[in-house]
Amino acid sequence: MSRKKNWIGGVLLLALMGVTFYVLLKDQSFSALADALGQVKPGYVVLGLGLMLVFVGSEALCTKLILGKLGHRLPYRNCLGYSFVGFYVSSITPSSTGGQPAQIYYMTRDKVPAAHGTLNMMLIAVCYQVTALLYAVVTLLIQPGLLDSLGLGLGLLLIYGGGVMLALTAGMLCLMFLPNAARKLTGGVLGLLARLHIVKDRSAAQEKLDRQMEEYRAGAVCIRRNPGLLPALLAITVVQLTSLFSVPFVVYQAFGLSGYSPWQLIGTQALLTMATSALPLPGAVGATEGGFVRAFALFFGAGLVTPAVLVSRGISFYSFLVVSALVTLGMHIRSRRMALRENHFTGTGERSEAKAA
Repeated sequence: MSRKKNWIGGVLLLALMGVTFYVLLKDQSFSALADALGQVKPGYVVLGLGLMLVFVGSEALCTKLILGKLGHRLPYRNCLGYSFVGFYVSSITPSSTGGQPAQIYYMTRDKVPAAHGTLNMMLIAVCYQVTALLYAVVTLLIQPGLLDSLGLGLGLLLIYGGGVMLALTAGMLCLMFLPNAARKLTGGVLGLLARLHIVKDRSAAQEKLDRQMEEYRAGAVCIRRNPGLLPALLAITVVQLTSLFSVPFVVYQAFGLSGYSPWQLIGTQALLTMATSALPLPGAVGATEGGFVRAFALFFGAGLVTPAVLVSRGISFYSFLVVSALVTLGMHIRSRRMALRENHFTGTGERSEAKAA
């Protein structure tokens, strides 16, 4: 991602954060808010941060497994660095569009071909979306009453987010395992876009599409050659998303509340995440906080739901935004040093060859 886009994304994120906190706190008594936050048990906050570390670390483990199957034996700390980079860049770009390209870039700095990095991110995305959809479906089947707590607005966002995720997942699986059908479908869509003059250069778009389809076919080949890989990735992703969705329940415990089961709060967070994930907002800031207040008022009550969203999002987003920014800075410095070292060795070799000549 370019430096200009970084700045734009960062400014937009800060603006959204400012508006969000203003809306949340404008009718709050700061003394009452301080009293409520003073009730929070620090041990549960630490537990929530641990769950977020599991969330980021699970993606790193998936990356290590996939790249290992592709012949790249990278240390786990490198893979963890890629995951933190993805968390940070996804958080400051609309719809999390910048995270995966940034991760692939840093993988290439560690001698991983861009094609393998792309394949890694594609498999992780497929597993994430499949697991998130299954989580939402299971939640709605065993707790249909949760829809009432979401309200009409969040219910519509849930339909939109679920529809987008379902379409993306179906498209990815079709590209991987039904290449002939995918070629006909994408060719028809591309032809329509060209006739509507949305696509200006059809041949260039077709070439790019063919490269993308080749990457998806490579993903299918990788899965067929390693039949245990996909179940392992899905199992890790279940742990990953369960860790993320469990943060509100940990916050619920931190306030000393009881009466609702973990699965009720976990299921509500799963639906809230799906409802806001497709919105073109950096980090889904604003929509997530507003949705939390609406969906979790049932569990925390009107008096504690605002302090609860501050603690929950503080754990699951804002604290790790800072941590991931620091890790990304470290990755950038490390990458620059590696580039300087490579240039130094290359320059030394060129000078030696020039002297010999």
